[in-house]
Amino acid sequence: MYLELWVHGQIYGMHPLIRVRVMTKQSVLWIKSPLSTFTANSEDASNGILIQGQTILELVPKGQSPKRQYDQIFDASAHVLMPGMVNTHHHFYQTLTRACPPALNKKLFPWLQTLYPIWAKLTPEQHALATELAMVELLLSGCTTVSDHHYLFPETLVNGIDQQVEVAQRLGMRATFTRGSMSLGQDQGGLPPQSVVQSEETIMDDSARLIQAYHQKDDLIEIALAPCSPFSVTQDLMKSTAALAKEFDVNIHTHLAETEDENNFCLEMFGQRPLDYLETVGWLHNKTWLAHGIHFNDVEVKRLGAAKVGICHCPSSNMVLASGIARVKELEAAGVRVGLGVDGSASNDHSNLMQEIRQALCIQRLRYQADEFTHLDALNLATKGSAQVLNRPNIGQLAVGMKADLALYKLDEPRFSGSHDPLAAMVLCGAHKADAVMINGQWKVQQGVWLEGEIAELMQKHTAAAKALFQSAGY
Repeated sequence: MYLELWVHGQIYGMHPLIRVRVMTKQSVLWIKSPLSTFTANSEDASNGILIQGQTILELVPKGQSPKRQYDQIFDASAHVLMPGMVNTHHHFYQTLTRACPPALNKKLFPWLQTLYPIWAKLTPEQHALATELAMVELLLSGCTTVSDHHYLFPETLVNGIDQQVEVAQRLGMRATFTRGSMSLGQDQGGLPPQSVVQSEETIMDDSARLIQAYHQKDDLIEIALAPCSPFSVTQDLMKSTAALAKEFDVNIHTHLAETEDENNFCLEMFGQRPLDYLETVGWLHNKTWLAHGIHFNDVEVKRLGAAKVGICHCPSSNMVLASGIARVKELEAAGVRVGLGVDGSASNDHSNLMQEIRQALCIQRLRYQADEFTHLDALNLATKGSAQVLNRPNIGQLAVGMKADLALYKLDEPRFSGSHDPLAAMVLCGAHKADAVMINGQWKVQQGVWLEGEIAELMQKHTAAAKALFQSAGY
């Protein structure tokens, strides 16, 4: 922390007025006496936490005061305190095609084939607006770390990932951006049109460039590599991606086992089930995380756990597209790292991770008994579980030394009236917006308001971009 002092330079024979920056001790903030606290671990922070700089300095147990000195207080007596949530799978550009009439009420493959020609018209300006809108929407829900799977690169969108990094840095959000790809177009038996398919040389060259340019160059941004899916890339690209990721020690990501149609496609195209295919191309290890992971059998679940693969559960998207229900409890029991994601905003159709927690609870109750998957399990998916999926050990929990990423919620809406357990009410009564959000020790939302910009102006521009994209596709 710096204290800026203006002094008269004549004393020292310098310019009449100069600015001197004096290093001072970082202030310590006490998030005091929350209504309830979810730490995502066994630690007691019932009376709040202390934050210094970018880091959690101390947890304050029930009935105790801080052991360390503090000089600022945030009165959290009307708030539920929890770690900032971590979104492990999204497609930001799809915010431009929510509730899109031609794609309504379709299964995954027909849904994709309807939307690909629209998405193929995406411009850099539209992509930047879609990225910002999605990130701000997530932020307002209490999400502090985002992950986006961008695999669509029409000719006009060469530097799509660079755009996303710029937006995240401007907003001060923590992010894992994946350099997605599609190389298997309709001419080669894949689903996407040729206009959005790239050569493998282009994909690999850009992947290496992005890693070298942005991966862990600051405390917020990471890069991962992410071929879209088995039905949109070749085996060679999957193998090359695994090799490049190993060279640079970055994570890899793809869609897998989302529907039975995908399983059948893999059998017809490669003569293997999706997990066998994944192992063949060198992806079965702890740097891999998969979106959906619904249609695995018992033996495959054990193999995934033994390899410590991560899986992102996307309940709303799986319900909208009628894809199925992920076997979360069996996956976790086998050793799989399981987190939560909103998935694309054209199959969800929102970017609200807090709402996704309730969806996770409800859909898992269709697979398990009411006492086998609890509201705490659902909260854990979006925090500690998701952080583990992204291999980011310094977020997702309230603990000493963790990054100061957190969200605070008020239970002051009619939906919460009459509730008794604040944490349970957050999930069961349907919390959907944070009152305050901090990332890396910096407030990004206060009193429910985004502090970095004007949400109405952003929505106006984004809506105009969505209409222009739809019209450019001939609708």
